[in-house]
Amino acid sequence: MVRGPVQPTVVNRPSQGETPAPTPMDSLWQDNAAERAASDPALLIDVAGFEGPLDLLLFLARNQKVDLARISVLALAEQYLQFIESARRIRIELAADYLVMAAWLAYLKSRLLIPQQPKDDGPSGEEMAATLAFRLKRLEAMREAATRLINRNRLGRDVHARGAPEHVPSRATSAFEASLYDLLTAYAALRQRQAITQVTIEKRRVWSLSDARGILTRMIGEIADWTALDHFLLRYLPSPEERVTAIASAFAASLELVREGRLEIRQEGAFQPIYMRSGPKAEALKAVE
Repeated sequence: MVRGPVQPTVVNRPSQGETPAPTPMDSLWQDNAAERAASDPALLIDVAGFEGPLDLLLFLARNQKVDLARISVLALAEQYLQFIESARRIRIELAADYLVMAAWLAYLKSRLLIPQQPKDDGPSGEEMAATLAFRLKRLEAMREAATRLINRNRLGRDVHARGAPEHVPSRATSAFEASLYDLLTAYAALRQRQAITQVTIEKRRVWSLSDARGILTRMIGEIADWTALDHFLLRYLPSPEERVTAIASAFAASLELVREGRLEIRQEGAFQPIYMRSGPKAEALKAVE
């Protein structure tokens, strides 16, 4: 695994002809910059007319603005060795990191210039360059994420939390707006849901013709004069609901008895009471008995 170089310190140098007036604060910063430059030397590399620290070269390689095949690896390695020689007296681990980077760049240069051999199983120069670009992109993404985290608003400095929540009493009042038609419709729907859906009609008892004939035959002996038919049927009606069927069956049975001569019936007008009495044949049978 290739370790990236440590970010060197870049010292901004004013261009020739510019002599800004120093201030007490500038003098203090210049003294601190001089002390930092003495303790941490900067690395300057000439690459295709560019002059700057190593981060500039890696930044241009990440953006594919400079082709690694055109870089003078010998000059790069020479400047690295000079920097390592001066930095070894200060930080040995720093010199080792830069030496590893210089050796790896020299190897990458050779892989890009020399065509890949058929028996070579190692990665090609293009693959190594792509790996370097990927690592640089990942490093840049981490730096951007760190910058965004630092620039976020901080609680207590940029933003402040709200105080204790205020208790605001609330009261809900229900208001109904409905017309008389709406009330009737709602009531009808409620009653319809509560109504009995299945209606059972009880079977009604019906007098048969034979039952009515038997009853009239028993009543003939009790009839002395014209008597209304309803007067005799009242004793045989268990409920008022059977009055219609009793009168209809008794009238039909009385017509048969009139035909046999055992009963006489008469009616003074339409919808008038029906009267009956014993017939001649009934009187003869009574005399024989």
